[in-house]
Amino acid sequence: MSRCALLAPALIGLGSVLASAGAMAGQNVDYQVDGEAFQGYFAPATSSSKGSVLIIHDWDGLTDYERKRADMLAEAGYDAFAVDLYGAGNRPEEIDARKAEMAVLYDDRERMRRLTLAGLTQAREQGAGEDTVVMGYCFGGAVVLEMARANADEGVRGFATFHGGLGTPEGQGYSADTPPILVAHGGADASIGMDQVAALSEELEAAGAPYEIQVYSGAPHAFTVFGSDRYQARADQASWAAFHQLLRRALEQQDQG
Repeated sequence: MSRCALLAPALIGLGSVLASAGAMAGQNVDYQVDGEAFQGYFAPATSSSKGSVLIIHDWDGLTDYERKRADMLAEAGYDAFAVDLYGAGNRPEEIDARKAEMAVLYDDRERMRRLTLAGLTQAREQGAGEDTVVMGYCFGGAVVLEMARANADEGVRGFATFHGGLGTPEGQGYSADTPPILVAHGGADASIGMDQVAALSEELEAAGAPYEIQVYSGAPHAFTVFGSDRYQARADQASWAAFHQLLRRALEQQDQG
């Protein structure tokens, strides 16, 4: 699993970097799950919607990074909802606190899935379309694969993980009817080695699950994170383009029958 602990110094000040890029186009959404308060972010498509995207945050909770990605997707014609898995106001800044919040969900996979599906429900209540692609970064990427293995919502048409954890917990697995999976990985990722990429490929092949793995040479862990010293524009742009190809196949072609 990816703990992202190596990235803490690089991510300091990221919020201010994104904030300086301009005002957010969407809006925060307060909601509850079993009496617990959460705050997501919804950015509706700025034109006729092509489908919806559920965004799962990294280990620091839902921040301006995920909001910015949601706005980018809205501008491209997709309804985007960034889910909150930690709880309203819970955006840990210290490394130990971030590790602790992740551990809660890694140790309670049922809660991880339940909160993610609750975010999907909330997205649809905000007006997002039923057909959805689920995507996430780092810790969020590991959650994406958890949801792919669960395959619990008929409206989910695809999954995408960016520099995310790739391991499969004991007792879990993929199936041939899993929607398409895109794995975007940095070739120079020191946190998640290529042996884990190969192991995931073998596992998906054995299950007959549809997938695509893209490896970007020289790209470190968290290569998509704007403003950090890990950011690599070439890999970010290439993975974003691959993601949009998945969106077109999974959502737009789905609409065309």
